[in-house]
Amino acid sequence: MDYKAAYESWLNDGRLCPEGKQQLEAIKGNQEEIEYSFGAELEFGTAGMRGIIGYGTNKMNIYTVMRATQGLSTFIKGLGPDAMARGVVISYDTRLKSDEFAKAAAGVLAANDIKAYVFPDVHPVPMLSFAVRELHTIAGIMVTASHNPKQYNGYKVYGEDGAQMSPEDTQVVVENIEKITDYLGSPAPTAEQAKKYIKPVPAAVDKKYYKALTKLTLSKKAVKACGKSLKLVYTPVHGSGYIPVTTILKKLGIHATVVEEQTKKDPEFSTVQVPNPEFKETLSMGIELAKKIGATVVFGTDPDSDRLGVAVKNDEGEFEALSGNQVGILLLDYILTRLKEENAIPANGAVVKSFVTTGMAKPICQNFGVELFEVPVGFKFIGEKIKQWEKDGSHTFIFGFEESCGYLRGTHARDKDAVVASMLCAEMVCYYTYKGTTVFDRLNEIYKTYGYVLDCNVSIQYQGLNAMKEMNAVVDALKTTKVDKFDIYEIASVRDYSKDEKTDLATGEVTPIGSPKTNCVYYELKTGSFVCVRPSGTEPKLKIYYSVKANNKEDAEAALKKLQAAVEALLKKVSKSK
Repeated sequence: MDYKAAYESWLNDGRLCPEGKQQLEAIKGNQEEIEYSFGAELEFGTAGMRGIIGYGTNKMNIYTVMRATQGLSTFIKGLGPDAMARGVVISYDTRLKSDEFAKAAAGVLAANDIKAYVFPDVHPVPMLSFAVRELHTIAGIMVTASHNPKQYNGYKVYGEDGAQMSPEDTQVVVENIEKITDYLGSPAPTAEQAKKYIKPVPAAVDKKYYKALTKLTLSKKAVKACGKSLKLVYTPVHGSGYIPVTTILKKLGIHATVVEEQTKKDPEFSTVQVPNPEFKETLSMGIELAKKIGATVVFGTDPDSDRLGVAVKNDEGEFEALSGNQVGILLLDYILTRLKEENAIPANGAVVKSFVTTGMAKPICQNFGVELFEVPVGFKFIGEKIKQWEKDGSHTFIFGFEESCGYLRGTHARDKDAVVASMLCAEMVCYYTYKGTTVFDRLNEIYKTYGYVLDCNVSIQYQGLNAMKEMNAVVDALKTTKVDKFDIYEIASVRDYSKDEKTDLATGEVTPIGSPKTNCVYYELKTGSFVCVRPSGTEPKLKIYYSVKANNKEDAEAALKKLQAAVEALLKKVSKSK
């Protein structure tokens, strides 16, 4: 069925809700909008699906949500009665229609005689991950579009281990979804099914989550000395982090001044352009408040509270927004420092990061004697390492992080946890305050100790129905284009993650990377720097990552400019050759 026929089919279907009919009537004659809405199906990838809210096969609406949930239901039913009885936990954030989509998903599960536990109010990603494990459900659903603009919503599926569903199981779910051609035909539960199978998540789950976090504290003495008088600013940016973050800080005895205007559950995110706390602009209200009260650190969480953004006051008295890499470096250094001071670093301790995350992690881990593992982008791969080590006992998980502002300490959850990261951030401020220094000073000490590393990533926006295909085509072209240097910086080796192969350019030797396959090209430079190019899995963006090692900030910035110019020229070249 072409997009025009699909549009007419939805518009004239008596099962379409009044809102849907009104919106589709409004775009009548707008061929561009009709093609975007119906010219493709919203892709369900390893991170679930994410799209602009609206009606059509390529948008987020109750029908695409119910269709996806029916595909998941078929998968669960195939696992047998025990899986159906264990059920699914459903959570949602503050985005437009998140609660509506959550209820629609619960209804489809119930109609399939599958138990559905639904949180009574917004709860963040880490608490959903925790609840899956605590309630021993077979899966979890999180309705969120994370840090995307307000026009978006999304749907993520979790496996029984609390991590995002494995690629293998996701493929089965996708196959089930693709067999469903009648978008408006998902089953609705009877009153009896709804009563029998839809249950609230027990309140005890929240209490157990907070208890799990309090066991991860590292600086009780510093918190006791400085916590109540701490000058620290927190903003939930209208998201689901407000209650859990303030609750855990209160339990620890840490005072944080909250940006009251941004505590409201506002699906319009009306006080910010984009609810992404890694941007200084998003933290601007927090920074203004910090200036008034004399605070030196501002931190914020995104709508589903799996990402943490931080800004710190520098030596000139101005606030700088730290990158996700810099926050990761600070937390890694702080955790390992405190464990070492307490003689508590496990003999088989290990840290996990995505391979696009800062090269600074390696020397820090080496200095503290812990092993560093690299995994593809996607926190589920960090979760898989935790699961593996729990089974074989080969390593003890200490910390995991990604450059995209995602951090996890503890094994209570298997996804990014901005609640525990907020707790650690506040505790870290207490620790350095107690020591008579600041977080900014400690960051500079890290650079002096290990050498300067400048991390940067650039996104190239793509548009239209073929955005994903076009981005992947660029990456594919890079794999067959011979490059031995970027400007004056020679390439030591090239990793092709789609083949799990690393090629040494000097010898031509090809060795396995030992990583799950993903479409990505990674250039290791002889200076110890790297450049990586990959398509985003959640947005129509081609992402280029740079991690530049140098003697100081000025040299790193000069090298970055040369690298960026050379990579830009290469991308133009391969784009023309496609």
